[in-house]
Amino acid sequence: MAPTTLPEQLVRTLRFTRGAPERFTVSSDGATVLFLRGRTGDDPATCLWALDVDSGRERLLADPVRLLTSGRSPRTSGIEAYDTDAAGGVVAFALAGALWKLDVGKGEPRRLPAVGPVEDPRPDPTGRRIAYVSHGALRVAEADGTADRAVAEPDASGVEFGTAVHTAATSLDGTRGHWWSPRGGQLLFARTDFTQVRPWPTAEPADPAVSRAALAGTPNPDVTLWLSGPDGPPVQVSWDRGAFEYVVGAGWDPHGPWALVQSRDQRSVRFLAVDPGDGRTAVLDEQHDSCWVQLVPGLPARTPSGALLVHRDLGGTRHLTLDGTPVTPGRLQLRAVLRVDGDDILFTASDDPTETHLWSYGPKSGLRQVSSGPGVHSGVSRGGTLVRVTRDTERTGGRAEVLRAGEPTVPVLSYAERPVLGVHAQRLVLGPLELHARLHFPSWHRRGSGPLPVLVDSYGGAGHQRVTAELDWRVLLSQWFAEQGFAVLTTDGRGTPGRGPDWEREVYGDLFGPVLDDQVAALHEAARRHPDLDLGRVAFRGWSFGGALAALAVLRRPDVFHAAVAGAGVTDQRLYHAHWRERFLGHPDAFPQRYEACDLLLDAPRLARPLLLIHGLADTNVPPVNTFRLSEALNAAGRPHELLLLPGIGHQPIGSTVTRELLDRQVRFLRRHLGVVEPTEVPADIQPGRSS
Repeated sequence: MAPTTLPEQLVRTLRFTRGAPERFTVSSDGATVLFLRGRTGDDPATCLWALDVDSGRERLLADPVRLLTSGRSPRTSGIEAYDTDAAGGVVAFALAGALWKLDVGKGEPRRLPAVGPVEDPRPDPTGRRIAYVSHGALRVAEADGTADRAVAEPDASGVEFGTAVHTAATSLDGTRGHWWSPRGGQLLFARTDFTQVRPWPTAEPADPAVSRAALAGTPNPDVTLWLSGPDGPPVQVSWDRGAFEYVVGAGWDPHGPWALVQSRDQRSVRFLAVDPGDGRTAVLDEQHDSCWVQLVPGLPARTPSGALLVHRDLGGTRHLTLDGTPVTPGRLQLRAVLRVDGDDILFTASDDPTETHLWSYGPKSGLRQVSSGPGVHSGVSRGGTLVRVTRDTERTGGRAEVLRAGEPTVPVLSYAERPVLGVHAQRLVLGPLELHARLHFPSWHRRGSGPLPVLVDSYGGAGHQRVTAELDWRVLLSQWFAEQGFAVLTTDGRGTPGRGPDWEREVYGDLFGPVLDDQVAALHEAARRHPDLDLGRVAFRGWSFGGALAALAVLRRPDVFHAAVAGAGVTDQRLYHAHWRERFLGHPDAFPQRYEACDLLLDAPRLARPLLLIHGLADTNVPPVNTFRLSEALNAAGRPHELLLLPGIGHQPIGSTVTRELLDRQVRFLRRHLGVVEPTEVPADIQPGRSS
């Protein structure tokens, strides 16, 4: 059989996600761990498994192929998510639009006669009922599928119940829109009205795209919260919606329902206690910031004893606080709160921005680190059992292990494939800002053997790091480009997470200026340390924010960057999600100058370097019109460029069927415009489309 190439492996493994265990749930007694995983590293049919902690044995609970067909089908995508009751013994999941229920340890999953297609099914904490969303209605059925009824149904076109649009930032299990009371007798749920959300502009005005996301400066979806018993009339939750229009979190703990609301300018956030009887609210905590109040996954929260958990940004550190008192020291940057189990808190934090560690805090045990070694660590704990997940440079997909006091560690098997390509990179800290970077060389290159053209392969934007202690598919892809004859430099500059609130806020009001300056500074410092880098041949390759940054690099710094590949970038900042873009630039009506300063269309006449623009036409994250309009502006200015549109492809094309062709096209473009001759030393199995 012919050797596998990295592009082929990225497709087959869906960027090395298949076969890796994920979405762990620990039962209330700590004896069982549930998780999702495929049978092999290329199996798209994700199954539900149970691990018995005492014996270390795994059991297959739900195989989607067996449930849906008599034979294995490559089209079966598998179980993408599930939820359980409080004990962890009743499981609900959606599969092929149907509702399925499973009693752990009591036989096969059962398909319930629900109204499909089913979305977001959630058992109540007692396991007696299951709530789910279908056709915009929030419905509840008994756990055996009987007495299925609507709790709330759309009262107008464009209205949905049980879904919310901005809760993902604080939720640990994605966007949520309905929450059970601890005893299962009531529901807190969202009503979202999309009727004022304007359709995205497209290249075909007669056929505008329909989107659930509001663009910057335009009306948001109207989100309200409601309380209802399964059979009772709903009661609306009341708060100052004129001042706080975003619902960015909600839930129901032993003290009652709660909501987290945020102002449109994101400078104010309120944590509200909700009266379960009449929906009135009281402010438990309020935060203000001159730039924006950061939202932290898992916060706010209340312990069973009633202590209030929130974060505070103090003296350049994001602290975890308990009833107003910081429990984490300076320079330990809080990332997320993963679990509140009694008065014990499990959370992640960083003192080195390239690493994320697992920590716990309790009034009796104090603060302690529960992970070790370089890596990006996370986990979940309950009932005295900790599932610790470590993602490091050793393997893709990471490794998971189950720990109990006084017991041997139990590994959770991973079938994620090992990459066919080895990484040859150095970690660097560059310049006075101590920019964290990673520099890849071809495996066949020897220091001093000759100059190498440089490919800057950075994201650079807020909310995402590229330089960490984790081996992920992006690191491998950077190495693949290096094998084509480039030195590849990736840098995390100002605005990226992990270095504290002051570092993040460096990009407030100017998304691109500091970020582009940091990329240039890192490039020059890396070249000073490594004379093999040829600063006369430098290209920038990026996607999403990195795509916009790549285009901006050749538009504004053609003295440094000699070619660029720009994929799926936001070129007009008004053409991106309001909640994300206004966080950094404010409302465009209030700060038009900020949007103009970040508008790539205004720079189009300055293009003097080769530029390849790429966009998937099925992109629901960045509207493709961003790339269309930049291309039109370049044409109007008489600036030649290349445009590659990908029909049917979304925001992330790597892992799709076009992966190999897309990567080969980029390599050909870069070699042609940087004057790179295909290296004769490269083994046959790492040529474009081939990897070692």
